[in-house]
Amino acid sequence: MPTTTPLLRALVDDAAVFPPGNSPLAGAVTAHARHRAAPYAGAVGPLLVPAASADDLLRVLDEGHWERDEPLRVTVVARPGVHIRVLRAAVDQLAADPRTEVAGAELGWYPRWATELPTELPLAVELPRGDDGDRVLDEVRAAHGDGRPVVAKFRTGPTPTWPWPDDDELAAVLRSVAPRVPFKLTGGLHHAVRGAYPVGGAVQENHGVLNVLVATAAALDAGSAEEVRGLLAVRDGRALAELVAAWTPETTARVRAAFTAYGCCSVTEPLGELAALGLPAHEH
Repeated sequence: MPTTTPLLRALVDDAAVFPPGNSPLAGAVTAHARHRAAPYAGAVGPLLVPAASADDLLRVLDEGHWERDEPLRVTVVARPGVHIRVLRAAVDQLAADPRTEVAGAELGWYPRWATELPTELPLAVELPRGDDGDRVLDEVRAAHGDGRPVVAKFRTGPTPTWPWPDDDELAAVLRSVAPRVPFKLTGGLHHAVRGAYPVGGAVQENHGVLNVLVATAAALDAGSAEEVRGLLAVRDGRALAELVAAWTPETTARVRAAFTAYGCCSVTEPLGELAALGLPAHEH
């Protein structure tokens, strides 16, 4: 049986239903079943499901789109602006159904998030930009320090209301967050290496997951803004892969304890690119 490499274990959450993938929920569940049966299954995290889609997900399960014996592991996502009541209702509904296992929830910051959600539920709290981001990070850090399974979340891809964070901004986030609290990322990390890629018919700059891994290692070692920014800008995939392949098991564990996962609408794309660079998701 294949064994997932520690570097990539549960790295990529399945965000197939979110932009730019926008997969119908039935198709996403069917594809996620294939991921769970594939040799790279250990590199794939839960299926990310919008909080407003809980009813639709159960209907999809009624229709037989999940053809596996184990429950479907999901993370319930409430984007910024979605009321926390919607998130709570979705979590409760899916947790009560034996066909689904709620692995956690993601939410946009909300003033009473720390008191209005169950303390045992794994949470990812999305950081806003600017001074508000520092304040929310302090809240997340305090909750994490109290033993709650809470991580910070930052958006690395653009939306109509969220411009793409460049190397300077992402470097500042990594240097601020990585040494203080575990984090996950979402949006834009469709590829292994930093570059310009076609997205929705237009070419866009994308951060690379390998870049984020090596930049996280530098941030954990108190790397300068210039160093972390420079690593995020590297476009030589072989050079990045060689850096990561030379890590000790301790370095790998430390980086992945900080950078816990990221959401991607095309699970196989980054995993395939990493394998082509000599970093396969599984070994025999």
